[in-house]
Amino acid sequence: MKSLSSIITVMMLFVSLFYTAQIKNTKTETTKIYGNCDMCKATIEKSGNIKNVAMVSWDKDSKMATLTYDSSKTNGQEILKRIANAGYDSESFYAPDDIYVKLPSCCQYKRNKTTTAATNNHGHDHSAMNMENKQSDSPLKNIQTHYFSLKNALVKSDAKTASAKGKELTNAITAVKMNQLSTAEHNVWMKVMKSLNNDASAIAKTQDIRQQREAFKTLSKNMYNLLKSSKLSTPVYYQYCPMQDANWLSTESAVKNPYYGSKMLTCGNTVETLK
Repeated sequence: MKSLSSIITVMMLFVSLFYTAQIKNTKTETTKIYGNCDMCKATIEKSGNIKNVAMVSWDKDSKMATLTYDSSKTNGQEILKRIANAGYDSESFYAPDDIYVKLPSCCQYKRNKTTTAATNNHGHDHSAMNMENKQSDSPLKNIQTHYFSLKNALVKSDAKTASAKGKELTNAITAVKMNQLSTAEHNVWMKVMKSLNNDASAIAKTQDIRQQREAFKTLSKNMYNLLKSSKLSTPVYYQYCPMQDANWLSTESAVKNPYYGSKMLTCGNTVETLK
C-alpha cells in the first residue's frame, strides 16, 4: 500500500508540473487557506484553478496553498476571492457566512476573524468580501463613465466616436481590480465581464453603426445587471426601445434613443430607475 501511495503521489506531481507548464507569464505565491480534509482540498483547488491561467495546490496539514498563475490575466487576490466564494477563508478574504454554513460538516473548519487583513483596530470587519463601495469610490465608476460616453455617441449616430469610446470602455473593463469589488459586484462581474469585453471590443473594431448598435444591446443588458449590484450616488434610468426590443442605460430621464439617433430620437420609455 505504501508503494501504491508513493506512485500516486509521483503521478500527481507530474500532472501538476504538466499543467503548470501550460501557464505563461508565471508568477507563484503562497498563502494560508483554512480547511480540514481532502474534500476541502478538492473544492479549494477546483475553485481557484482556471485552465492555462491559474493553478492552486493546497496542503491540508499545513493549510498552505501555492498559487501559480499568468500575471497578465489574473492575480492572487482574484484567485483567493474565488476560493472565498466557495466557502474557504484565507489571510486576505473571508468566505460569506451563508456559503460557509452550507459546507459539509467535515469541511467546517474553525474560523478566526481576527487577522489584520480583514479587521481594523476597532474590530470592525473590513473584509473585501463584505465591503459595500460607494459609487464615487467604486472600481466600476470608469466603466460607467465610458459606457455613457459610448451611448451618447450612438445617440448622435457618430460611428467614429463610438468606436473610440468602445476602445476606452475595453480598457476600463481590463483595468478593473476585482479585489476592490463588493461581494455583490464581484458575483455579477464574474458572470458578465467576458461578454462586456467582447461587446465593447466589437464596437471598437468597427465603424459600422448598425453593427455597433447590435453589440450595444447585449452590452447594455450586462451593464444593467452590473449597475443593479452597485451602490449608485445618482439615479440611472433603464430605458426601452420597442422597435428594437432592446434596452439602454442613461443618466438623464429624457429618452434619447441610441438605436435610431435623430431618426427616432424620443422613441422609447423608462422602465426602471436605479438608485
